[in-house]
Amino acid sequence: MILAPSILSADFSHLREDVAAVEQAGAQYLHIDVMDGHFVPNISFGAPIITSIRKQSNMVFDVHLMISDPLRYIDDFAKAGADIITFHIGCDSDVDKTLDAIRAHGIRAGLAVNPDVPVETMFPYKDKIDMALIMSVYAGFGGQSYIPEVNEKIRAARDFFGPDFDVEVDGGIKPDNKHIPLSFGANVLVAGSAVFGAPDITAAAKAFLAE
Repeated sequence: MILAPSILSADFSHLREDVAAVEQAGAQYLHIDVMDGHFVPNISFGAPIITSIRKQSNMVFDVHLMISDPLRYIDDFAKAGADIITFHIGCDSDVDKTLDAIRAHGIRAGLAVNPDVPVETMFPYKDKIDMALIMSVYAGFGGQSYIPEVNEKIRAARDFFGPDFDVEVDGGIKPDNKHIPLSFGANVLVAGSAVFGAPDITAAAKAFLAE
């Protein structure tokens, strides 16, 4: 299992220290949610934040673009230090062109679907993506509850993409329910408030990584 703590729930007054804490705890990915206030109703941050923390961390930067026109910003996020860039089916950008732009930088590409978007919409892009992100909440805000109806979508993604492909699940995941997405085939779990919102960030990350 790969843990990808989401800095959307972090306290930015000591972001450097908190990112270091999850890295030292053994988290492999750092999930970075970018929101534009248009594709989703919230606004977060852009490439300069990634540039800043890239200097401080060797984690895999898992950049999740919840924005209307991801193609316009691929170069910026690639230069900032993204290792994976994922964007949503249903955005305004051409999917093939956006995937090509990501891969042209030699970094991994992913596609995401909200709970109301069929997982099958990702299938035509199998040869161009390295990760499928199944949202288990509606993109835009942290602290939401896991939507169990996505479980069959996780299973369908695993069945279609095969055993050696990253199937990531994001939203409402905690140490006491992580077994649910894992049992349906997920291997990458995003956790925001359950890690960065915990009193002891290191302990929370270790609890996720424990068997």
